[in-house]
Amino acid sequence: MKYLFGPVPSRRYGRSLGVDLSLFKTCTLNCCFCQLGDTKETTLTRTAQPPIEDVLSELRQWLLRGEPLDYITASGSGEPTLHIHFGDLFRFVRAETPFRSLLLSNGSLFTLPEVRREAALADVVKLSLNAWDQASFEKIVRPHASLRFDAILESYCAFRHEYHGRLDLEVFIVPGMNDAPEQVDRIAELAQRFRPDDISLNTAVRPTADPSLRACSSEQMAQLALRFQTPAHDSGPQNTIIPVNMTSEERAALALRHPLKS
Repeated sequence: MKYLFGPVPSRRYGRSLGVDLSLFKTCTLNCCFCQLGDTKETTLTRTAQPPIEDVLSELRQWLLRGEPLDYITASGSGEPTLHIHFGDLFRFVRAETPFRSLLLSNGSLFTLPEVRREAALADVVKLSLNAWDQASFEKIVRPHASLRFDAILESYCAFRHEYHGRLDLEVFIVPGMNDAPEQVDRIAELAQRFRPDDISLNTAVRPTADPSLRACSSEQMAQLALRFQTPAHDSGPQNTIIPVNMTSEERAALALRHPLKS
């Protein structure tokens, strides 16, 4: 599969088929914790690559198998909202499948009304919030120089007013950067401004772009989760287990985007 990977068994979203709308590591951020390594050059340029019709054609072929799914997910090897036609995936899922759609986004382009409008077509949207001001934003996710933390946060609030689906939030905890209780309290306070339906805390359980990063302990994660007003939880280990019926080509597509274990 060139554009599809999985289905991935997810604790949060069940059986999820990933749809990669990015050329490898095309992103607005260069997160220190990214499992795919460094972003060589961050970008805000939205493109029509890969061709959306090619992506949907491959998805149609996969659906002929009749396999069960919980979600068809825009995710993969970069930021999916950099694709100008990413909303067409959600239109397709709604019109031609019985499944739900999911967008996994870092949220950096939600300052654009057209991105928020297309994202609102997804049944579930998961955004990220790992910082509390511009300085922490730059340290943790190493964004494109034009991105401003306050503007992104305001766009989350705007999206919450515009969107009627399920809005989830992921907070990635990096020891030494954002794991102090007062830092987590500031993130939690900001999260309340846009009222996510669910908050999950994650930490470095896979190899990261910065190899010096370490994982938060499960005990600390549990204590930090209590600091959020919306019920928050440790998302748990996210290493991907290979389904036994996956072909070698499908394993390769999955390994390109997720570290695997036997």
